[in-house]
Amino acid sequence: LETFAYMPPRQVLDGLPAEDATRRVAGTPHSILEICAHLNFWQDWFLKRVDGVAEPVVTSAAAGWPSVAGRTWEPERDAFFAGLERAVAISEDAGRLTARVEPAIEFPPLAHFTVRDALMHVALHNAHHLGQIVTLRQIMGLWPPPDGAFTW
Repeated sequence: LETFAYMPPRQVLDGLPAEDATRRVAGTPHSILEICAHLNFWQDWFLKRVDGVAEPVVTSAAAGWPSVAGRTWEPERDAFFAGLERAVAISEDAGRLTARVEPAIEFPPLAHFTVRDALMHVALHNAHHLGQIVTLRQIMGLWPPPDGAFTW
């Protein structure tokens, strides 16, 4: 993953104080903490499905945005990183990648997914929302992170 032109997730979130992660920027729909909770929700959901857990699909898009009431930044961020490590570990089992997700996902566009498809879906979803976090950090004047960032 280090060879992609995306910012590594740890670097995107590096040095972000809790008070800024929970701040809602005027005119934007979510705080960074809310985005991270959303990433955790779907990352965890897909990884459970890959592991054969018949976790039902949510009935609305809004249900994939859990409340952050009572949640704090560092544990939410750390849970995201733990999920990434779990996804990487699954991806390193080459024999598992072509297996179908069983039970099949009840949402027709995803019903045919293999483990590889599910992991790719998680990666793309994460990249999309990590890009939003970069933009929020730029708006807040918190970019680049302490260890630097790509400049193009």
